Amino acid sequence: QLQLVESGGGLVQPGGSLRLSCAASGFTFNYYAVGWFRQAPGKEREGVSCISSNGVHTHYADSVKGRFTISRDNAKNTAYLQMDSLKPEDTGAYYCAVESIGWRGETCLGEETYDYWGQGTQVAVSS
Repeated sequence: QLQLVESGGGLVQPGGSLRLSCAASGFTFNYYAVGWFRQAPGKEREGVSCISSNGVHTHYADSVKGRFTISRDNAKNTAYLQMDSLKPEDTGAYYCAVESIGWRGETCLGEETYDYWGQGTQVAVSS
């Protein structure tokens, strides 16, 4: 059974850090690119970052560039999103997703071609 399970969310003060994990099972993880998306209350879901199937290529939304780092460990079937210097506007539900296109460049922040999604993990940045 194919699964993506996010973890690592929580409440953090502005300027703090969190590391999200996306554990995959039930499919050949290293064939798939991974994207992280988020949805703030009352807003549409947006792409945050993405990484190619082999981990060589990454891309970030301008709003998180320099603060977030995406990575993956194909041996562990897990992708990560390291979030530093968190701001209140980073608050929302964070989702990981995978797509069978190994890498499609900067368009990877568009969610239309992602095949499978996790259930999300909540991130709240507040003092």
